[in-house]
Amino acid sequence: MGVPVFLIDDDQDLLRATTQTLALADFDVTTFTSATAALTELSEDFGGVVVSDIRMPGLDGLQMFQRIKQMDGELPVILMTGHGDIPMAVKAIKDGVYDFITKPFPTDLLVQCVHRAAEKRRLVIDNRQLRQASRDAEQGLPLLGQTAVMERLRHTLRQIADTDVDVLITGETGTGKEVVASLLHDWSRRSKRNFVALNCGALPEQVIESELFGHEPGAFTGAQKKRIGRIEHASGGTLFLDEIESMPLSTQVQMLRVLEMREVTPLGTNEVRPVDLRVVAASKVDLGSTEQRRTFREDLYYRLNVVTLAIPPLRERRDDVPLLFNYFAERAARRFSREAPEITPAIAKYMREHDWPGNVRELSHFAERSVLGLAPVGSGGNQTTATSEAGSLPDRLGRIEAEIIRETLSSFDGDVQQTITALGIPRKTFYDKLQRHGIVRSEFSAKERDIK
Repeated sequence: MGVPVFLIDDDQDLLRATTQTLALADFDVTTFTSATAALTELSEDFGGVVVSDIRMPGLDGLQMFQRIKQMDGELPVILMTGHGDIPMAVKAIKDGVYDFITKPFPTDLLVQCVHRAAEKRRLVIDNRQLRQASRDAEQGLPLLGQTAVMERLRHTLRQIADTDVDVLITGETGTGKEVVASLLHDWSRRSKRNFVALNCGALPEQVIESELFGHEPGAFTGAQKKRIGRIEHASGGTLFLDEIESMPLSTQVQMLRVLEMREVTPLGTNEVRPVDLRVVAASKVDLGSTEQRRTFREDLYYRLNVVTLAIPPLRERRDDVPLLFNYFAERAARRFSREAPEITPAIAKYMREHDWPGNVRELSHFAERSVLGLAPVGSGGNQTTATSEAGSLPDRLGRIEAEIIRETLSSFDGDVQQTITALGIPRKTFYDKLQRHGIVRSEFSAKERDIK
């Protein structure tokens, strides 16, 4: 079915001819001989275009437009007149009429005008639906996404959340593994107790054991006070171990015992303390693959792999990108006291074609930059982008290269290893390019920005 068009004209012959023209262009035309009749059928969720004559008995086209404007100021109205009243046309356009056509007009002129208005209306309706979906998300629809794979993931979470089964979450960087872990906790009977998260890749080997198991005074140099470890602190709740593939081998052995016996022995004591906890682990590599598992113990992998949840990368659920963008843009707009941007055709094209190596985290940063008016290359928003600047070919390529490096750093929160892996360049080359383009890596690190 084509785009709906409400066509209003009291001249029956012109009404039939115009209807035929629009129908041949695949529009779904509904005809009216009076503005009052058309208004009774209109609503603010009407997804089409209104085309109306001006000179009609009773309520004329301009008066009808004012009524429509009060109901929905974004509904496109095209007015037709046979009187060539230029001042009237100018005033109508200033008041918000989408377009003004003087009779007689070429049929292709009307068709093109209605096509443009219909596209504008489609964007308005899409943005409204996305904003509503974003509001729904804030009111309790977590793990945002409307694709089938996300529906299945949410269903599985509901099924297993209130059990005590240990869970392994797999997914690329930035896909939302901690969000899934938090939901498993929030939807379980453990939700009133602690959700304790530890990034195994962020702590040096000499610190992680103390963090996990705790210690007694004098257990090692500098241990002056007793410390309750993360495992014991999570008793009664949920322990989330992110980047578990980075856990040192010696700690893996101890962790295996915790999982099997549900007990912990703090450093510096022989006391064994029972713990009641659920363990949720996350990995950005496939621990089932011997090549990717590398130094990770096979027995620990199988102990964790009771239930595995795989979070798809954003490029495999592209239909969720506009919804997520709108959610993050609305959130950023409140944070920065700015207006949330509409999804223009240029932004929609960029989001549709980009592969999002940084996944949801990268999209969140993209939305924030869009709110601030800092559109990236290809989004069509900022005229200072590399492709629109003058200069020699090497200069323009250099600007593009710098922008790609900045975007990749932003996607991975300034993490050098992940950035050079994504860019596919040696570390020395990476640092040479940072110096050449005047890029300060620390500006892309969330932790260092928070410190500043």
